[in-house]
Amino acid sequence: MNVMIRAAEKAGRSLVRDFGEVENLQVSVKGPGDFVSAADKRSEKIIFEELKKAKPGYSFLMEESGRIEGEDKDHVWVVDPLDGTTNFLHGLPHWCISIALVDKGEVTLGLIYDPIKDDLFTAERGKGAFHRRRRLRVSGRRNFPMTAIATGAPMRTIQEAGPQFIKEYNAIQELGAGMRRFGAAALDLAYVASGKYDGFWERNLKPWDVAAGILLVKEAGGFVCDLDKDSNDALKTGNILAANEYIYNDMKKVLRK
Repeated sequence: MNVMIRAAEKAGRSLVRDFGEVENLQVSVKGPGDFVSAADKRSEKIIFEELKKAKPGYSFLMEESGRIEGEDKDHVWVVDPLDGTTNFLHGLPHWCISIALVDKGEVTLGLIYDPIKDDLFTAERGKGAFHRRRRLRVSGRRNFPMTAIATGAPMRTIQEAGPQFIKEYNAIQELGAGMRRFGAAALDLAYVASGKYDGFWERNLKPWDVAAGILLVKEAGGFVCDLDKDSNDALKTGNILAANEYIYNDMKKVLRK
């Protein structure tokens, strides 16, 4: 875990510097798009080099570079160097770094780091989830009108993905839940683990979006499943539901109708 923390904090310092420049670029004619893409790649390079130095044989699955096979194919670092890119692009301070270690298909270590707030969320399988040294626990809210549920709007065309999302959104809203959409799935899952949100669902996510967050939620006492079938692996399908124990089954029921 220590090497993951070092890598995330080093990459975080780079991103914070770049984020300051992005805010200045908002008024430029060209805009900050190319700059943000470069910032994303810089962050990934820092994380890759730090993790590679510590565990030379491990494989990687990263947002920018894709799959990089190492000698050890059982251990895979799953890395999102900048989750919430659109927020970063627009100078909105809601984005993070996500790193997970997958061992033979099981997530064993997870880290989500928000460099702007210096919020560090970590989890180790079987040993709990933490915000720095404070043990995390999902919320105990069970009355839907008192809950805050996070989601993400589909990135695909509204004709292709929109109707299903609108149906699901309306179903959750009819339960009386307060809805939130802030555009960083990894942070949404960290907030479920820490009890800020009571639940989260989204479709078509990538492994680097959810690997660390799935472990955080589970180790904080929450429940995670695939949106369509319990037999599916949400890490592989990218269709994820995460919630506290009291609203999990109700959310699953209405989202699967």
